[in-house]
Amino acid sequence: MKLIRRNRVIFLVGIVIFSLSCKAQGIKVSLPGQQANLIKTSWPSIGCWFWTAAEFEPGGYRRFIDLYEKYSPFSLLTTSLRYPGELTDPTVHDQVKAGAAYAKQKGMGIVMDLDLRLARKQFLERYPEEQQQIILLKEFPLARSGSVQTMVKSPSFEDHYTFGRTGYNSLKSEVVGIYKYKKKNGLICAGSVTEIRNRIKAFGNKDSVNIIVDCLATDEGMTACALVAVTVYTPDVFAPHLLSYQREILKQYQDAPLAGACKDEWGFPGRFDPLTSELWYSRYMAEAYAKRRPGHELLRDMVLMSFGEAGREGERLAAINHYMEMNWQRNGEIETDYYKAIKEIFGQQAVSATHPTWFPYPGDKEIFKNGLSWWSAKRDLAQTDESTPFCVRTALSKKWNSPLWYNMYYEKSMEEYNKDLWIAILGGGRLNYHPLWPSEWKNLTTSLLAGNLLMAERRISLLNYISSAPVDCPVAVVFGHPSALNFADKNGFADVGLDITNALWKEGYYADLIPSSEIVNGAMQVNADGKIQYGPQQYEAVVLYKPGCDHNEIAGFFSKAGEPGKTLLYSVGNRTIDFEGEPVHDAIPAAMHVAEDVGAAAAEIISALKVKGIAPQTRGEMRGNSGFPASVMPKPNGTIRLLDGTVIQASGEKDVMGDPIHSTITIHGIQVDFDALGIAAIRLDKDGDVEAIAAGGLKSVRAGKFHLELDKRTDLALFMEDGKWRGIIHGLEGEVPKALKKITSNWRILKVPAPYKD
Repeated sequence: MKLIRRNRVIFLVGIVIFSLSCKAQGIKVSLPGQQANLIKTSWPSIGCWFWTAAEFEPGGYRRFIDLYEKYSPFSLLTTSLRYPGELTDPTVHDQVKAGAAYAKQKGMGIVMDLDLRLARKQFLERYPEEQQQIILLKEFPLARSGSVQTMVKSPSFEDHYTFGRTGYNSLKSEVVGIYKYKKKNGLICAGSVTEIRNRIKAFGNKDSVNIIVDCLATDEGMTACALVAVTVYTPDVFAPHLLSYQREILKQYQDAPLAGACKDEWGFPGRFDPLTSELWYSRYMAEAYAKRRPGHELLRDMVLMSFGEAGREGERLAAINHYMEMNWQRNGEIETDYYKAIKEIFGQQAVSATHPTWFPYPGDKEIFKNGLSWWSAKRDLAQTDESTPFCVRTALSKKWNSPLWYNMYYEKSMEEYNKDLWIAILGGGRLNYHPLWPSEWKNLTTSLLAGNLLMAERRISLLNYISSAPVDCPVAVVFGHPSALNFADKNGFADVGLDITNALWKEGYYADLIPSSEIVNGAMQVNADGKIQYGPQQYEAVVLYKPGCDHNEIAGFFSKAGEPGKTLLYSVGNRTIDFEGEPVHDAIPAAMHVAEDVGAAAAEIISALKVKGIAPQTRGEMRGNSGFPASVMPKPNGTIRLLDGTVIQASGEKDVMGDPIHSTITIHGIQVDFDALGIAAIRLDKDGDVEAIAAGGLKSVRAGKFHLELDKRTDLALFMEDGKWRGIIHGLEGEVPKALKKITSNWRILKVPAPYKD
């Protein structure tokens, strides 16, 4: 949710031709250990750009590009429309194409939001029967005679994709069924459900429906439930032409020199106060449901899902499990096909962006948006936004084996940005800089240029030349995905175990948060050494959190993991029923320790990790932003370790440009001494020799036999590339110092952003 409800812009890191001049944007470095990745070079600094009416003036895109070429280190601009035109409009296409070409000349890549929600008009014209629907289930009492009446009002939805254009408004409202039944103690009585057919009158319009039911003597004491289908002005998530249409939009922009494309906050239209009596629906969704559950009809099962029926508790859980899983899997399929289409149309190096997170917290709002499909939305680079918990960010970096994660970030004051760019580093990530928000539209272009924020980003970007692996998180919290989505599971719904991850991160023991569906789909495995592994991360401890009504594969996985005993196993909550609503008896493997509660689980894990000699990293504190829920994030001063052995020290608690670092640390028995500003990072090889260094304001560094002393503080990165030393210096005036030339003559000097003057 961003600019105008979280303006999330898109960020595709694609084929960007960088200038060979000394401008700060222009350099890539080959990173080691990227064999499994399409993108094998260092990731750049990224900013957001929102196109308003000003950008659609003749040459209107030039001002922003010229400013950020001069005053920022950004190489990529995730770019989205805040303008009434649709992507299918020739004028929009031509302006995007011209803007992308101009940016490319300046050494910057445009990552354009080409999502089909910005082309809804043409989709409606072509496929009027493939619009999203939502079923409103309205209960009302019947009488023994006469008639009863009720009215159902149609909802409408908005987000930043509707800015300047029609919202996700109602196109049509119609009654698609009415049932009657007896209720007792809040549940429908067993065997009492029948359908009312020939004594209904319904009239109204797209905004509301009035329903009249003629009553019979047998209706006395009965409850009626009307199912009203509201057709919404946006493509149906299950629409048969959705995948081909989103590819068609991408192909329309194939002639534009874009760095890639993005899909922002994908899913059903967002609801801030979702109700379990309002469920997404369409004819095609109903067909998919019937296919996966032969003999079941979705509309009838929605009555069971919403209100529950006595004696059918297991069937209710199963119906919701299938419904919610079907929805999140389809959303993941759409995201993944978009990713594949970008590669096919713009080239294999084009990157799909931005993030799947809408409301940046794994609670009920996001559950009814996309079913927490975050881990199935394919990317080359882990991406989130706003206050997404760090345990999610780090887990996504493992899923996609991306050396960094990027979080699209906005706040209303520069002071918060000045802190959060340092917090991001100490969680293994970087910011994708969104303009100050809320703020006046006229200030969007320049709101980030004042002060030293982007100068600090340039200093921080030295780390990108040597950050070749995600941050090490020795713990995984695996939450029961079906239970977290199942709104009939009072114990597990919307609870993904953040209390445990918060407790661990607070003490500096980083933990990844992963849904149990990643076990079912094979992404999480027991490796050849007998440890649980997710992407490149091997875990010392794993917590199974509230598996509730999960798939049977979960028990088998943890039984297998428990045999070698290489990963410590813990459980919070039990699994007494399976995905199909049937009782289970082998819920918890013998090797899994059942913790009494969340606090006990966290304490036991920390104690066990200390016994193993695993030291904490940067300790954390509760933090949120832009009014979104808080979670524990690292403090802006500390140390982390990456999976490839890189150790990063960072401090920006007092000064956005970085605080003094005078440190002595030990890595694999080697003493390392730094005198630097803001950042001090080093990686040693297996023999204890220096393999890479990145430091801001470096004065000196000692590591075993390696000793470097400089006369003047210098921002630099030094690393091995193809077996030879290579160095990059930011902002140096004059000759490369002799001490650096002794190491290598292969130095590149890059200019830093100039101080902005209005």
